[in-house]
Order: sequence, then C-alpha cells, then structure tokens
Amino acid sequence: MKKFLSVILFLTFSILTANAGGFNGQTQKASIVEALKLPNDSYVTVQGNIIKRLSSDTYMFKDNSGTMTVEIDNTKWGALVVNEKDTLELTGEIERKFNQVQLEVDSVKKIK
Repeated sequence: MKKFLSVILFLTFSILTANAGGFNGQTQKASIVEALKLPNDSYVTVQGNIIKRLSSDTYMFKDNSGTMTVEIDNTKWGALVVNEKDTLELTGEIERKFNQVQLEVDSVKKIK
C-alpha cells in the first residue's frame, strides 16, 4: 500500500510540475548566427525550419543565416506534428559545452 501511494504521489507531482509555467528571464529574438554568439544560459527565440533529426531529441535547425543544433524534449512538442517545410519559432536557453553550442528548447510554436 505504501508503494502504491508513493507511486500515485510521484505521478501527481510529475504531472503538476510538467505543466507549470512562469517567468523564464529575458528572451531576445535573434538569427541563428546571432544566437550562436550569445553567452551560456541566454534565453533566445529563433525562427526557421528543422532540416534533420540527429537523435531522439536533437535536431538540426536552419534559418537564412545558418544552422544550429537544438534539443527538443518529447514533452515540449505537445500535439504538434511538423516537417521540414514548417516554419517554427523555438524559445529556449543557449547551452555551451566544450566547443559546442546548442539551444535547449523550452517551447515550440508552429508559425506556418
């Protein structure tokens, strides 16, 4: 019984926190080339297209200025289904690790 109650509490907490919103800092719109120059932990919004899937949650994203790697967890997609022709607006945090820069996406919005 204790195990069952623990599982129920964990699932309830997970559902509540997964849908939690709030202020995430200053977000600036930028091209991909501009976003790649931003410091670690900067919040940014970019627009463009996914051109390739690199792994289960990592994609190559492109705009007129260039390309960058973006990480989009499955929970961020909601009910969206997109292809390489769809223009997306991605908002998230610049993540710098070693010599790599990627956008860790917090929200995905289909523009057209």
